[in-house]
Amino acid sequence: MPSKSACPGRPEAAAQQPSSPGGLTLGGQPLNMDKDLALRPGSAPTNTCPGLEKSPGVPLNIPAKISGEGPQAQAEPFTPKPPARPKLERALSLDEKGWRRRRLQTSHEDLEARSGASPSGGSLPDQTPGPPVHTCSLPGLSTSLQEIPMTRRAPGCARGSPTSWGNCISGMVSSSPDLLPRSGASAGGPPRLADVLPSRPPPAIDWNTTSDSLRTTHRVDADHADYKLRLQTRLFGAHSGLGPGRPPSPLACDDCSLRSAKSSFSLLAPIRAKDVRSRSYLEGSLLASGALMGADELARYFPDRSVALFVATWNMQGQKEPPSNLDELLLPAEADYAQDLYVVGVQEGCSDRREWETRLQETLGPHYVMLCSAAHGALHMSVLIRRDLVWFCSEVESSTVTTRIVSQIKTKGALGISFTFFGTSFLFITSHFTSGDGKVGDRLLDYSKTVQGLALPKNVPDTCPYRSDPADVTTRFDGVFWFGDFNFRLGAGRVAVEAILRQDPGASVPALLQLDQLTREMKKGSVFRGFQEPDIHFLPSYKFDVGKDVYDTTSKQRTPSYTDRVVYRSRHKGDICPLKYSSCPGIRTSDHRPVYGLFRVKVRPGRDNIPLAAGKFDRELYLIGIKRRISKEMQRQRALKTQHSSAVCTVS
Repeated sequence: MPSKSACPGRPEAAAQQPSSPGGLTLGGQPLNMDKDLALRPGSAPTNTCPGLEKSPGVPLNIPAKISGEGPQAQAEPFTPKPPARPKLERALSLDEKGWRRRRLQTSHEDLEARSGASPSGGSLPDQTPGPPVHTCSLPGLSTSLQEIPMTRRAPGCARGSPTSWGNCISGMVSSSPDLLPRSGASAGGPPRLADVLPSRPPPAIDWNTTSDSLRTTHRVDADHADYKLRLQTRLFGAHSGLGPGRPPSPLACDDCSLRSAKSSFSLLAPIRAKDVRSRSYLEGSLLASGALMGADELARYFPDRSVALFVATWNMQGQKEPPSNLDELLLPAEADYAQDLYVVGVQEGCSDRREWETRLQETLGPHYVMLCSAAHGALHMSVLIRRDLVWFCSEVESSTVTTRIVSQIKTKGALGISFTFFGTSFLFITSHFTSGDGKVGDRLLDYSKTVQGLALPKNVPDTCPYRSDPADVTTRFDGVFWFGDFNFRLGAGRVAVEAILRQDPGASVPALLQLDQLTREMKKGSVFRGFQEPDIHFLPSYKFDVGKDVYDTTSKQRTPSYTDRVVYRSRHKGDICPLKYSSCPGIRTSDHRPVYGLFRVKVRPGRDNIPLAAGKFDRELYLIGIKRRISKEMQRQRALKTQHSSAVCTVS
């Protein structure tokens, strides 16, 4: 006859079933399987508890033992016995099989998720708001046990179902393959609890209850309340480091760019695959989208299309040892920021040319590399550029001219270096003209030999060939900087010049320039045709006693003069803007004071069909300069440590 399903909470139901000897305990709560689930094989449960009509129970298909008395014989009742106490401690601490199946999404999978290939778009599945999900969980059951991966799945627990509690228990107990042994029903043995009760999935985490602790590192969840604030905090320093006024990195304003930098966040602007596919490296068109020398790349580094340029000249008087500190020369106090390009030309340079280049590299540090260096006798020029701009330079070409009658004597002459940066061509010339107060004609002749003798450019094409003059090298480039010891003097005696120098500096400099030979010849057009010079506000740079701030006190009594100059010429009007033009009075190792100029030069987009330098620089010099900086810093720290540790005691 059919049997009635016992209802939890009724005493008669508890009296009919014996207590289970091997009661199961989960999370500190004893579970009486006989009390909660009273089953009679071979018959469907009868609803005897109130409220069960709304949610009928799930029938359990348990085979009954048929006796030999006949078909009308009553089936022998069978009571399922719970298994032995599961090893929950092992499941909580180490579940190898289940843990190996647990893994987080990789950056590639997460990228697919954001693009729509997967329903989840962030670190956690994005769920649409809806009615709260009622999950089945045992009181006191730990979170780590609920997160154990499952091997069997069962239908979801319906609210109010009489078997929902039992199904949830079954799902928790049989969720791990190591908690219970394999089912023995197939082997002919008695059924196990894992086979009798269908398994249940672990409770789901509601979308509005997620916490920060569950969010993985380097992931962004767009549904989180503080998403925008956290994103702004992480992108606070994601700007171009090329100086003030640069636009923010595309990462700071483009949400889509986060896909390419999802797992490994970087300050470098991401490069889209479609941009790489569409780049034209061989056509050389100015309008080509994504060209290496094109407008897009130029605007990325220089939004105002202006590059900061430093030009310096110095007659070193052939000293063997250059100054140990060149900060005053290369990093003047008037400049708040370092420049993008440094060009330094010396006359009568030190015999150890490599040591001089090392001092330059050491002073500027690892942010700069030696793009090129060339020498012609005692003349020497070095070009250093920011390390991240070296890719936008063409091949560097150089040429020399000797102005002496005997070409083997290279104490006087000129050295030129040219290259193209983006679409603007540059020419840098350093010269040492004939010396002497009255030899103005010889100096004009030196100028003519230089503009006619420098064979530049060679392989790099001219950016504007129809405006070039084959007899004047300075007309073949967009920007020309000519600097050096021009040896033009002040057309007055020593006594007259000293009298002017005793006056107020604001009035003495204009008075001295009225006596300057170079200023007079440039106005005539006999030298440096088309060139300009920034306004001079410093005292004459020649000639001093070595190590002193006193003009020549030797028997020759040289007249103080502006021999060291920097002039410039631009093919396009207004492309070169001088910012600072001064000397370095603190460097006294020579009878000349170094003279430098700071400029802002407009740069135009270029073509990709020019021969590129391909990032070439003096790597050996770069490493030597860095090692010197490190060793000096270590020595300074050791000296400071020794100074702090020593003490002098006095008795008064």
